[in-house]
Amino acid sequence: MVRPASPLILASILVTSPAIAQERAAEINLGASRLDTAIKQLSRQTGASIGFRESRLAGLQIRPVRGRFTASQALERMLLGTDIRARRVAPATYLVERFTKPAVVRRPRPSPPVVQPERAPPPEEIVVTATKRDIPLGSYPGGVQIVDGSELSAAESLRGTEAIEARIASVASTHLGPGRNKLFIRGIADSSFVGPTQSTVGQYWGNSRITYSAPDPNLRLYDVKSVEVLEGPQGTLYGAGSLGGVVRVVPRSPDLANFEGSAWGGVLAVQHGKPGVDGGAILNLPIKQDVIGLRMLAFGSVEGGYIDDVARGLEDVNRVRTFGGRAGLRIDPGDDWTVDLNAVGQRIDGDDSQYAERSIGELDRASGIAQPFRNDYWLVDLVARKNWGSLELTSSLGYAGQYVFERFEGTELTDSNDPAVRPTASAAAAAYSQANRISMITGELRLARRGENGTGWLLAASLLHNRTQTNRRMDVAPFRTPLTGVNNGVEEATIYGEATVEPVDRFTLTLGGRLTHASLSGSSEDIAEAVAFRIDPGARASRSETRFLPSVAAAYRAADRLTLFARFQQGFRPGGIAVRREFIQRFAGDRVSTAEAGARYRSPVLDLALSVSATRWTDIQADLVDGFGFPTTANAGDGRVLSIGMVSRWRPVAGLELDAALYLNNSKVTERAFVTLPVEDAVAAAEVERLPNVADATGRIGAAYTHTLRDGLELTANGYARYVGKSTLGIGPLLGRLQGDYVDTGIEVRVGEARRGISLSITNLLDSRGNRFALGSPFLIRDRDQTTPLRPRSVRLGFDLSF
Repeated sequence: MVRPASPLILASILVTSPAIAQERAAEINLGASRLDTAIKQLSRQTGASIGFRESRLAGLQIRPVRGRFTASQALERMLLGTDIRARRVAPATYLVERFTKPAVVRRPRPSPPVVQPERAPPPEEIVVTATKRDIPLGSYPGGVQIVDGSELSAAESLRGTEAIEARIASVASTHLGPGRNKLFIRGIADSSFVGPTQSTVGQYWGNSRITYSAPDPNLRLYDVKSVEVLEGPQGTLYGAGSLGGVVRVVPRSPDLANFEGSAWGGVLAVQHGKPGVDGGAILNLPIKQDVIGLRMLAFGSVEGGYIDDVARGLEDVNRVRTFGGRAGLRIDPGDDWTVDLNAVGQRIDGDDSQYAERSIGELDRASGIAQPFRNDYWLVDLVARKNWGSLELTSSLGYAGQYVFERFEGTELTDSNDPAVRPTASAAAAAYSQANRISMITGELRLARRGENGTGWLLAASLLHNRTQTNRRMDVAPFRTPLTGVNNGVEEATIYGEATVEPVDRFTLTLGGRLTHASLSGSSEDIAEAVAFRIDPGARASRSETRFLPSVAAAYRAADRLTLFARFQQGFRPGGIAVRREFIQRFAGDRVSTAEAGARYRSPVLDLALSVSATRWTDIQADLVDGFGFPTTANAGDGRVLSIGMVSRWRPVAGLELDAALYLNNSKVTERAFVTLPVEDAVAAAEVERLPNVADATGRIGAAYTHTLRDGLELTANGYARYVGKSTLGIGPLLGRLQGDYVDTGIEVRVGEARRGISLSITNLLDSRGNRFALGSPFLIRDRDQTTPLRPRSVRLGFDLSF
C-alpha cells in the first residue's frame, strides 16, 4: 500500500529505482479515487516509482484516467485541475507535491496583463473494451459510443436503460413498461412485442450476457464503470441476437485496498401524478489487503403513477416498485491472476399498465380490470483472468434467470375452431395472462493479444443453453381457461476469432469469423400436442442450424487525430416456434449483412464521428398481432435499412462541453412473406412498406458545465433535448399506426463537494405527452386509440454522500 514518503524513504526510492532512459506507454485504467490509491495502481501499471511527503495529500480525489499513456502523461491527466503536480526527480521516479507559483516581480507601471482564455484539457485516450481485446478508440473500425460511469448521477441511474437511450441517439426502445421493453440500435428493429424471438440488440453486464429471448430487464445503472454501445451487427464477437449492435454495461469492481462507501436518496414529485422516492447504498470492504475485496450495493425505488382509470374510478394507477442489489467478490492471488464472482438481482412490480386512450384524455383511459406486470431478474457469473504482459486469458461461466408476468384486458374467445373468426363486440370482458420463465447458462474461454495501434488477435470458444417456457391463460369470471403454451430450447456451440494487422504504417486490416452450430427444440405447454401441432406437425421435431459469419474491416489514421474506417459484418438469430391462438407454428432464422463507412476526429476541443451504413435483412422475424389480438411470431419477409449518423462533442472552454447527435434512417420491406392472418389482415399487410419501430430521425443536443464556487465546492449542471421521429408500431393493419414524433428534455444541477452534495433534476421540462409506444392491450387496439405518453414533468430533489 502506498504511504506518504518520508525524506529517508523517498531517498531510498530514488537510489533503488532502475534508470530507464525512456518511458514506455502502458494501458492505464484508473477510476476516480483517492490519490494514495491511484498512485499505487499507477505504479503497478507502469512500473514507475511515485511518492509524496505531505500526508494530507493522501485523501485528495483525482480524475479518472483510461488509455495508453506513459507514467508522466497519466500523472498530468489525473492531477489536472488540482494545485499539486508530479515532479520527475529521477528516471521513472516522481514526487507528488503542491505546486507553488513563482513569485511575481513587480516593476514600475506594469502593462495590463493579457488574460488568455482557459483551454480545455486534451482528451483522454479512450479504450474500447467491448471488443474483448481493448482497442484504442482511434483505431476501432466502426461506430461506438461510450458513457463514463462517473457521468451518471443517481437520478440518471434510477432510470436504467432509459438513461442510455437519453444519452445515445442511436439507441431506441419500446415503452410498454420497465422490464417489458425491447432495445434497438441504428434502425434495426423488428417489432414492439416481446415474443420467443431474440432481441436485435445483445445486452451484456460485464462479461456475461443478460438476456437471450427475453425483454430488457432494465437493470439500474448505479455504481457502473462505463456503458459501451457498439453499433452492429456484431456477429463475429457476440453471435446471435446482435443484429443492431451490443450494449455492454461494466460494473465497478471491488477495491482491494480501501474501505469506502456511499449512499444516496431522493424524493420525486410528478406533475398530474403521485410522488415517489428512491435510495441506495454501496459498501466496499478489503477483506484481505490487496488480495480479497467485496463490494455490495442495495437500492430501491417507488415511482408514483400518473394514469387515471375513469371506468374504475381510480387515479394514478401505474405505480412501479423496484428493488435490487449486487455483490462482487474479487480475488487477486498474485502472478497476474484475477478472479471475480458477481451476483445481480432485481425485481420490478408494476401495479398497472401505463397506456392512455386519446378519446378519453391525455393521461386517462377506461378499463375493466387492472393490468399488472412483473419482472424478476438474477445473474451469477464467475470470471477468471490471467495476464502475460499483452496476452490475456479469460474464462467465464454465467447463469441468468428471468420471470416475466403480464396481464392484458381482452374479450371472451368464440368457441369456433376457425382461426379466421374473431370474437364479437358483445363478448364478455376477460383477462389474458402470460408468464415467461427464461433460464440461460453460458460459458466462454478466450485468449487475446493486444498490440500497438489496435493490432492483435482473439481466439475463443463458447457454449450456450437457453430455455424459455411460456404459459398463457384466459380468465372469464368465474372460469380460468389455460391456453396453448410453448417451450423453446436453444443450444449453441461456437468458435470465433479475429485478427488485426498493420501491413503499412497507419493502416490496419481486421479479418474475423464465427462458426455457430445451434440445436433447436420445442414442445407445447398445457394443451395436448395433437391439438397444438395440428396446423404445423413439423414444428414438433428438433432441428439444427449451422451459421458462418465472416467480417472484414479496415482503419486508416489519415492524421494523428483523424481515422477513416470501413467494415462489413453479419449477424443472425436462430428460428423457433411460436403460438397463434391454440396452434404452434415454426418461424425461420433471420440474417443481416451490413456495409459501413465512416470517419472519427478527436482533438482537445472537438470530437466528431460520421458514419453511413446499408443493411440487408432476410427472413425478418417479427412479433405480430393476429386477428384475435393474440401476439404471435412469423417471418415477415426481406428488408433493407439505410442509416446516416453523426455524433459530436465540443469543448470551447474548460468546464463546458456541448454535444449533438443526429441519426437518419430509411427502411423498406423489399419482399414480403406470406403470413397466416385473417383474410382482410393479409390483404392490408401487403401494403406495408416500412419496418416497425424504425424512427426516420432521432437527434440529441446536450450541455455539461462545471464551475468551482470556492475551495472544495463545485457546481455541475447538464441538460439535454432528444427528438424521436415518426415510426410505425408494427407490421399489419392493426399495428401499422404512427408513433413517435416527440421531444424529451431534462436538466440536472448539483452543488457540493466531491464526497457530498445535493442535486435537483427535472425530466420532461416541457410536460410533453408524445406517443412512445401506441399500445396497451393488443386485444383492444382494433377499437381503441391507445397511446403511451411520456411521464409528465417530474422534479427530483436528492442527496449523495461518500466516505
